[in-house]
Amino acid sequence: MSTKKAKFNFEDAIEQLEELVEALEEGELSLEESLKAFEDGIKLTRECQVALEKAEQRIQLLTKDSDLPEAEAFEPDSDDD
Repeated sequence: MSTKKAKFNFEDAIEQLEELVEALEEGELSLEESLKAFEDGIKLTRECQVALEKAEQRIQLLTKDSDLPEAEAFEPDSDDD
């Protein structure tokens, strides 16, 4: 019996997260179902975060020592209206 872990798919995880959020926002889940959905959402969020960090590392490696501009931290505009 193989214990091979299924390959993570970022797009599928985002879709699952959206479905969980919709279900929670509807407010028709029981407390136990809500807790399970929240737990699953946290797990998916962490997996997505790891996938994004790996992608960022790959991009940094690929662009290292190249003529491409370096990535800068995103700073949203402050709207003090």
